[in-house]
Amino acid sequence: MRSNDGTRTGGEILIDQLVLHGVKHAFCVPGESYLAALDALHDAPIKLTICRHESTAAMMAEAVGKATGRPGICFVTRGPGATNGSAGVHIARQDSSPMIMFVGQVGRDMREREAFQELDYRQVFGGIAKWATEIDDAARIPEIVSRAFFTACNGRPGPVVVALPEDMLTDRAVVPNATAFEAVETWPGLNDMSRLQKMLWAAKKPIALIGGSRWSEAASAAMMRFAERFALPVATTFRCQPLFDAMHPCYAGDFGIGPNPKLLARVKEADLVLLIGDRMSEMSSQSYTLFDIPVPQMKLVHVFPGSEELGRVYHPALAINASPTAFCAALEGLQPPNEIAWKGAADTAHADFLAWGEKATSQPGTINLGEVMVWLRDNLGPDAVITNGAGNFATWINRFYRFRRNNTLIAPTSGSMGYGLPASLAMKTLYPERTVVCVAGDGDFMMTGQDFMTAVQFGLGIIVVLWDNGTYGTIRMHQEREYPGRVVGTDLKNPDFVAYAKAFGGFGVRVDKTADFPAAFAAAQKSGLPSIIHLKVDAEPLTPGLSMSAIREKALSGK
Repeated sequence: MRSNDGTRTGGEILIDQLVLHGVKHAFCVPGESYLAALDALHDAPIKLTICRHESTAAMMAEAVGKATGRPGICFVTRGPGATNGSAGVHIARQDSSPMIMFVGQVGRDMREREAFQELDYRQVFGGIAKWATEIDDAARIPEIVSRAFFTACNGRPGPVVVALPEDMLTDRAVVPNATAFEAVETWPGLNDMSRLQKMLWAAKKPIALIGGSRWSEAASAAMMRFAERFALPVATTFRCQPLFDAMHPCYAGDFGIGPNPKLLARVKEADLVLLIGDRMSEMSSQSYTLFDIPVPQMKLVHVFPGSEELGRVYHPALAINASPTAFCAALEGLQPPNEIAWKGAADTAHADFLAWGEKATSQPGTINLGEVMVWLRDNLGPDAVITNGAGNFATWINRFYRFRRNNTLIAPTSGSMGYGLPASLAMKTLYPERTVVCVAGDGDFMMTGQDFMTAVQFGLGIIVVLWDNGTYGTIRMHQEREYPGRVVGTDLKNPDFVAYAKAFGGFGVRVDKTADFPAAFAAAQKSGLPSIIHLKVDAEPLTPGLSMSAIREKALSGK
């Protein structure tokens, strides 16, 4: 209960700041170390989702940050609670997503004695978070929380970790609230855009690669208009497909893991690459083989919101420190050349993209995940959300599904297993009216599978399409390539996932052949419950057109 004397507890001050900054959702696993903050949430207009594991709470917060561009919020308790949550912090770092993780801490009078579950969070998270700090004085909460929001969002977005000593949260103070934050856009200079104009006019084979964070629907629309005026092929980097409508005539495809060989050749042959919003790290750069380092073999224009990234790996011909939203708005002022030297390239690139993912490739077994993805592509609405974690199963999503709108794929560029389920919970929390489908592997799902109960508890009607091949498929693929026939540590024995879903109070159905999938999906939708569609599949197919035995045979032959 709040006092009438004008003072507030640290917990009350903290939650008041979150409300002020526009927070509508928070995710947590409760802990005695931040009870005063929990108590303040009791009367706050913030929807609190209680999770079964801190990694889920942190991943849900990261997914909200990824989707909205505003910090996702999670609370975890000290020690093991914080280290469990570190998985989500790492995703936010690599994916450039704004999030804030509040961590309960031991009382200030116990610090530096290694008290129960005590950790120094500045040290623990110093190499992962953009900023890790601890609040010693309740009167400084508005200042520090405001800084946390600005830090999480400005420049290259990322995670902030704020430790909350237990006794600080019960201290009372009289302090005014901060003012509501708004992210600061970084705009390109007139000279930058003038130089870019000249480089585009001189180009013969340009292509744009877009990805990263700090995009918006308006930015994507502006990028598409720019591509139309310049007849420019545009590809999206690893797991960033929704930034550009897949059916737009200038869309060249997904430039992530295992891209269309024709698209890969197109990028390699380009004389000008316009890279917007992405760091071009290991996955999209094809393990750092695409561009020469430090000076790329073609002219590179690198547009990025954080100046520290420009020139860090690649020395661009033109570096532009700007957020994608601001930069794409500035593109409206550029004019195409009178004669477009690359005319027809976008049409060819789009045709190559359509042909690459039009029909599912054949594969061993009675269930073809490619055909499942084509069915989902043809039957889900354009605002349906797909989430996934890490595993070879995701290659079928990237090749055969077509994303039409922003925030319809929520997936980790960090390659974190277990992400798909928490991300689907977050998206169903944000967008309860939309269909949310989590595509997961068996090993991937079991990383965070206990939080299927969270979906049941909060009525989040997600649908999990669970690809069960009884193995850690990605690792098995590398194992067969490097140590053919010597299988160790990658086989899995799984539960009956239909019984699993039902035991939690959800809906479950097993599918043993592709033709049965549409009816199973319709039954899951009709149930209105959190659902698992258990696809019992053969272990042979690893990616579209690539089998386990083919990898092993090639490795054994020494080819």
